[in-house]
Amino acid sequence: MTILVTGGAGYIGSHAVEHLLNAGQSVVVADNLFRGHREAVHPDAKLYEVDLAETDQLAQIMRTHSVSGVMHFAALTYVGESVDQPIWYYANNTGGTASLLRAMETAGVNRFVFSSTCATYGEPDELPIVETISQHPINPYGQSKLFVEQMLKDKVATDNEFSFIALRYFNVAGCSLGGRIGEDHDPETHLIPIVLQVALGQRERVQVFGTDYPTPDGTCIRDYIHVDDLCAAHLLAMESLKPGEGNFYNLGIGKGYSVREVIESVKRVTGKDIPATEVDRREGDPPELFANADKLRGELGWKPNVPDLDDIVRSAWDWFQAHPNGYAS
Repeated sequence: MTILVTGGAGYIGSHAVEHLLNAGQSVVVADNLFRGHREAVHPDAKLYEVDLAETDQLAQIMRTHSVSGVMHFAALTYVGESVDQPIWYYANNTGGTASLLRAMETAGVNRFVFSSTCATYGEPDELPIVETISQHPINPYGQSKLFVEQMLKDKVATDNEFSFIALRYFNVAGCSLGGRIGEDHDPETHLIPIVLQVALGQRERVQVFGTDYPTPDGTCIRDYIHVDDLCAAHLLAMESLKPGEGNFYNLGIGKGYSVREVIESVKRVTGKDIPATEVDRREGDPPELFANADKLRGELGWKPNVPDLDDIVRSAWDWFQAHPNGYAS
């Protein structure tokens, strides 16, 4: 079986490529390398530098390699940037996925695993978050992904051969336990890498955006899932697809950690002092997000192998020490 991985040169996509190859699958990568890294793509995967908007080229890639399924990671993912540039996010995340689905139709590919997000929930009515609660995104990033979820519902309702699973991620963190690939963003907006950059001396301090949230220590709470655990869920999802069916699953460990708790974890793991500056809230940040992943555990048999925050941080710290300048190292 050959799987097309869009965004396979990015942080999560490159890890998924390795998991697929380790499982004995053939892999083709489509990535425009806007924020991805050629060096992150495993040498056993064929890389095509192509944009999601290039429908015909995507279809040709699928036909050439007899692709049987698509894992779709390619997306713009910065909440703050989406607030500043909403049309860019809708064009790439929503319009780009529509182009990809059209390419799949042309090539006769019917199996689709979609990288969705907990940002589709907005500020949830209840915690932990279950898949059936209402979805009201509070930023264009979350809305762009919710539009895709609706497209998938509409397509599976009219196409008995098509199948999909959309995995609503919580905060993905950590680096490959094998150590070959890691996390290298420019700009970096993810909390754990930012705090680790302080530990490495690459930043003077970490900014804590908001300390007056209705949480125990006043800072935002998020559910952190190790990237290898997340990729394992994608393999289970692809294997479980059945023609004419679509489903949605939360993908998190079911426990939240505050910004202050993350900083303390980095202190424990690295043995470094982490200076912090308290600043105003960022627009579009809900106070608290963590998952109820019982549906994924029960229906697909998934469970996290790295649920402890310190272990997640340690895996990232190992890679950051070995690659202090990211893939340029």
